[in-house]
This record gives sequence, C-alpha cells and structure tokens, in this order.
Amino acid sequence: MNRMNPVLLTILIIVAVLLVILVILYFAGRKLQKKQAAQESQMEAVKQTVHILVIDKKKMRLRDAGLPAAVLEQTPKIMRRAKLPIVKAKVGPQIMSLVCDAKIFDLIPVKKEVKVTVSGIYISDVKPVRGQALLRPSKKKGRFKRFTEKMQEKAGAKPLK
Repeated sequence: MNRMNPVLLTILIIVAVLLVILVILYFAGRKLQKKQAAQESQMEAVKQTVHILVIDKKKMRLRDAGLPAAVLEQTPKIMRRAKLPIVKAKVGPQIMSLVCDAKIFDLIPVKKEVKVTVSGIYISDVKPVRGQALLRPSKKKGRFKRFTEKMQEKAGAKPLK
C-alpha cells in the first residue's frame, strides 16, 4: 500500500481548513455588505439638514454619553464598550448628545454654529454657517519625521517640507 507522507498530509489538511474559512468569510462579508447598503439607504431617506451650536465634543463610551436608553438597548454588546465620537450640541431649544461620523469629527468646531446633516442622532456631514471656513486639522508628524527634522536642524541643514 502506498502511504502519504505525514507532513504532506498535514499541509493538505491545513490548506483545506483555510479554504473553508475563506469561503465562509466571503459569504458572510457579502451578507454584511447587503445589510450595510440597506442601512445606508434608510439613513439617506431620513436625513435632515439642521443648524446646531456645538457645545462640546469627545470620544466616549455610549453609556457615558447620555444617549437615550433605547439607543443603548439596540446597540450590540461589543459596541457598548467602544469609544465613539460624541458631539453635545444645542439643537433648537434643547441640548442633545449626537453620535458623529469618525471622518468628520475633527472638522466640527467647538463653541461655534454649524450646519449638519443628521439622520436620527447620527451626524453624517458638516458645513459652515455664514461663510465661515471649516478648519482642516493639521496632520500630526510621526516620531521618525520629528527625529529627522531635529537631527537636520542640529546639523545645520535646511528643513524639508
């Protein structure tokens, strides 16, 4: 009888298991993409543009943010511990805590009035009011970049920009 090499057999089993895992992840990813597309279309349907006065903004946990109890109950347990960008703002006569998109969180100025696109309690876009310009946050320099600039300055070389 012809027996397979045990090393070759082990490698084949590992490859087969990895292939099965990849197939499962592919189909799960497609399912989640469809779900996300449905949620995006729902958010587009209910979005509104409102003027708000930003009081404060922080990254904090949902339970510390002062959001309604219904929001906390609907949130998956994994997300309850994650820190989200929260904006405390005056919308009309009342003060509300709103969840902000992470991409635009740095663009929102504190203690100023802005025009935002809101879907429920989720801020998805921000625009300036009365011709004000939104300040784009400056990109922070990494350690290596700061170190090289410091060494060039000590050596008397012109700094690169």
